[in-house]
Amino acid sequence: MSKTKEIPVPDKVMGFSQVRLDVDLKNGKISKSTLSNDFCRDWIGGYGFGAKVLWDECPAGVDPLSPENVFIYAHGPFPGTILPTSSKYGVFAKSPLTNMFGMAISSGSVAAQARRAGVNMIVFKDKAPELSYMVVDDDDYYIVPCPELAGKGCWETEEILREEFQDYRLAVLSMGPAGERMSRMACITNDRNRQAGRTGMGAVMGSKNLKAVCFRGTKGIKVAQPVEFYKLAKKLIKVANGPATAKYRDLGTPSGLTSYNKLGMMPTFNHREGTWEKIDDGTFTGETLNNDWVVKKVACSQCSIACDHITKVPKTHPHWPNLYASIDVELCYGFGTATGCYDWPTVFKCVQLCDDLGIDAISGGVTAAMACELYDIGMITEKELGYELPFGSTVNLVKFTEEMILGKGFAGEIFGDGTKQAGIRLEEMGKKNAGYYGMHIKGLEMPAFDLHGMSSFAVGESVSIRGACHLRNGSYGLDAKGNFDRFAYDKPLERGKAIKDLEDIYAIIDSYIVCKFTRGIYEDDAEMAKVFELVTGIPVTEEFIQHRGNAIVNLSKCFNIRQGWTRDDDHPPERFFKEAHTKGPAKGVTLKEDGYQKLLSGYYEARGWDTKTGIPTDETLKSLGLDFVIGKLKSTGGKK
Repeated sequence: MSKTKEIPVPDKVMGFSQVRLDVDLKNGKISKSTLSNDFCRDWIGGYGFGAKVLWDECPAGVDPLSPENVFIYAHGPFPGTILPTSSKYGVFAKSPLTNMFGMAISSGSVAAQARRAGVNMIVFKDKAPELSYMVVDDDDYYIVPCPELAGKGCWETEEILREEFQDYRLAVLSMGPAGERMSRMACITNDRNRQAGRTGMGAVMGSKNLKAVCFRGTKGIKVAQPVEFYKLAKKLIKVANGPATAKYRDLGTPSGLTSYNKLGMMPTFNHREGTWEKIDDGTFTGETLNNDWVVKKVACSQCSIACDHITKVPKTHPHWPNLYASIDVELCYGFGTATGCYDWPTVFKCVQLCDDLGIDAISGGVTAAMACELYDIGMITEKELGYELPFGSTVNLVKFTEEMILGKGFAGEIFGDGTKQAGIRLEEMGKKNAGYYGMHIKGLEMPAFDLHGMSSFAVGESVSIRGACHLRNGSYGLDAKGNFDRFAYDKPLERGKAIKDLEDIYAIIDSYIVCKFTRGIYEDDAEMAKVFELVTGIPVTEEFIQHRGNAIVNLSKCFNIRQGWTRDDDHPPERFFKEAHTKGPAKGVTLKEDGYQKLLSGYYEARGWDTKTGIPTDETLKSLGLDFVIGKLKSTGGKK
């Protein structure tokens, strides 16, 4: 039986504003409703809210770039409180990149301002007749046509709107030119250096003619048990200022360049190898980045970590003087190790173009790496591109990146929608097997982890509901920390349960929404449940939040099944099964298909899904309170 109804809901739920806005962009009508107490208890916040609304209101088989797709903004109960890293929001829609569950999360000032304005969720439907932005200004909600913002970058859009309101506290999330042209990789940018990057949510904004959403709020925020919450939050802030998060504060995520390299899992040259001599010799490391290029470390609202490392190119640089960029390990990978580029200013410029013009810099970098390899093997040519693009390119890599983002030239026409579409387009041109070099899962480009010799993570990344993603379950840690033999395929059920348990608690973290960098500051899941109770007044337990995390993951999976997902989609790129590294700890190693399939079945079994099809059983759905899904899992054939 489901445990959902065993948790009573108080008459008054705190923390949440419980305000939902429904925006009909076609006619500009905005309606206001109240999220029920039960809805807040059962779906927790951001990710959970998005999953439930997408299941209920996104038509099965819908074209992601059609007006019928829904676009959802949501946050949890914590923005505006002193809980560390709690100013985060999520956006959700059917993804134009994967044709499955789309979600992206960003930090910054947006969620705090939205919560102070008294809004919890906005659901956008249909399409505005012309380019427009929405304003949430306390209790004023309205749509403003803005044809003058067409073609503007995200940074300039933010500055223009803040100037328009004469308030630099105004929080703005916007799409850039890539979103306007509906690049399937398009992202959303806020606070200049924060992005809701993955799965093409900027393209969904573009399909709706929604240039930006602005938030300004002045309302107070009440919590259920303020004294107890203050004590616990202060404790968590203290821990967040200590060793538990030091690596993110000091070197930032680029510290992973060295640690991943030692494990042989730092993808180089489009995942041909997992180690790089430019890391070994100190040329391309987190230490070098911080010592030579980082000029400032910046924190988001309610954050005591300051992981955002801002770099500067000096004014004497011949190509990009006085360039600033926000850099993390994923970007050092995409435009660095994966493309064979160790010139830091080149990496910074490519990242700056992505953030400002509006594409996911992970997808952008991996797509550029695909192009470099295709050039290297002669499948695309200088004549087609208009310039050379070997591994290690600098100025030409920047040129390719800009054309890719803006949809210009051969680079834009072929690669402007990511690796999957690039493979399809090239193969239609007669370039056989071009898609083999696109490093994606379900259409979403891979993050900064090579899967050779990472057998648990190969499953964990592949089963992610949004495509290739290390942030759905963090199962790379199971291999990197030695929980399981990373070169073996034993203990399939135990590995599956470990991945499942991580995935369930990560679903709660993304529903709260708080930063995963602080997952280590809580003593255990019980303390994570306690902070929710102190803010909302809902007396949840550790068992309950684990149960709801499980329900959220299952509902997202059911959404994908309805869109055409099959077991074959939970699979890494073929390169990991066919090509071994020639050096490093994973030298000579490939993934084994029979071993991988055994581990995948173990994960399905741990979840209570049919081990042959990967579809949740009716018994599992009932146990999670998902009875409303039963009988509705027939595929629409909506996957393309």
